[in-house]
Amino acid sequence: MTLCPGKFSERLKCKQARAEWVRRQLLKAYGPPMKRPRTDPLDGLIATILSQNTTDRNSDRAFRKLRKTFPTWKQACAAGPDAIKRAIRSGGLARIKSRRIQQVLRTIREREGALTLQRLRTMPTEEALAYLTGLDGVGIKTACCVLLFSCGRPVMPVDTHVYRVSRRLGILAENTPIQKAHEELHRRIAPVRRYAMHLLLIRHGRQTCRARKPECNGCALKFRCPSAGIMTK
Repeated sequence: MTLCPGKFSERLKCKQARAEWVRRQLLKAYGPPMKRPRTDPLDGLIATILSQNTTDRNSDRAFRKLRKTFPTWKQACAAGPDAIKRAIRSGGLARIKSRRIQQVLRTIREREGALTLQRLRTMPTEEALAYLTGLDGVGIKTACCVLLFSCGRPVMPVDTHVYRVSRRLGILAENTPIQKAHEELHRRIAPVRRYAMHLLLIRHGRQTCRARKPECNGCALKFRCPSAGIMTK
């Protein structure tokens, strides 16, 4: 069934209206998400790399152990790869992530002349995204997380929860490739709404609209959700 027939501009308005309705319902269900204190951009980048393909608890533990082992990024950059790997083992994929972290640190040192990403705070958003995604192993989701949580930029990171829930709720078309999801959600969600919407979709994906066995019966959005009940049959 075509939910938004007509011209592209009309379909876009329909998707924008759906996204806004979803936002309001999620705010009623969960309340406004708490603003996180801004982190140092380099800290935020390394923490986001550690968060890939693992739980928040494991990645937080790995980040704390990494900073305890290497109080400065200069020390981490100069360390042997095995030492980094041992420090971040609790975060999973330690061999891959240890190499990625050191390569990122070395590239930043070459670019900036120091181990800092403070310059991101004054860059235009598109330039900052290009800078970050130019680092080995840093994709658009990781770059957006750094800009959103460390620099306060109105970008929309798309993790597995945001991607899954947005398609189920009809904010994104079901066949939208994840590579285009960031661009599509930026069209549908106003800049001032993106911070809260990102966190609300993640919470809904974890608590209710889970990948397996979503709780459609208890979902506050089920009456206008194109996928309601389908996932549980």
